[in-house]
Amino acid sequence: MAPTPAGNRKTRVHVVSDVHGNARDLARAGEGADALICLGDLVLFLDYADHSRGIFPDLFGVENADRIVELRTARRFEEARELGKRLWAGIGADRASVIEKAVRKQYAEMFAAFPTPTYATYGNVDMPPLWPEYAGPGTTVLDGQRAEIGGWTFGFVGGGLRTPMRTPYEISDEEYAAKIEAVGEVDVLCTHIPPEVPELVYDTVARRFERGSRALLAAIRRTRPRYSLFGHVHQPLVRRMRIGATECVNVGHFAGSGKPWALEW
Repeated sequence: MAPTPAGNRKTRVHVVSDVHGNARDLARAGEGADALICLGDLVLFLDYADHSRGIFPDLFGVENADRIVELRTARRFEEARELGKRLWAGIGADRASVIEKAVRKQYAEMFAAFPTPTYATYGNVDMPPLWPEYAGPGTTVLDGQRAEIGGWTFGFVGGGLRTPMRTPYEISDEEYAAKIEAVGEVDVLCTHIPPEVPELVYDTVARRFERGSRALLAAIRRTRPRYSLFGHVHQPLVRRMRIGATECVNVGHFAGSGKPWALEW
């Protein structure tokens, strides 16, 4: 990492989201920056680009991974859930404990790769109760909270909104809106999910609209932060657009690119 900003020297932060198991590139993501910001989704449950990677294929094999991706992509969520139930029934072990063990293994690797300092919030596939066990002294975890970096105020809101996918950290619209409200006026608003704008929430490969936040969109219009940074949508129709005075940026699918997005001021 670069030294702490001094005098009139510019501050540079690198931002990543949707890490999904990419510890190798994560270990280098802070090089040349004063801080790293992570917008969540450290866990890799199933890689939609490579169905051999993740917790699901490790447990059930690639053919079943192919099938469940096919069903989810076709939005046949009930059939996907039924397939999942049959597969889990065949394991003969407690589902929650099996998943937690696999997630813990990934978290140990991911958090060890974080540089100092790192500011992180949760994604929708993350398991927040486990984070305190793995976040070292150089990693600050924030959710509905603020941090000062290089003279600018950054607000952090983690998690996603409820969907038929039922990922681990989905919360109600009301709870999410309360966290947005708690953050208040900031220079940079950092969230896992994007504001509810069609161009920002549509995934061109999955061919579906992901859930964005109307409360986040309203806050952007009301408080006019310099930047709104987010991830979640891996292949968005539009990666960057202005909403009034605010530059809205999808920082990219880090699991696929291995490259952070840079912000300098």
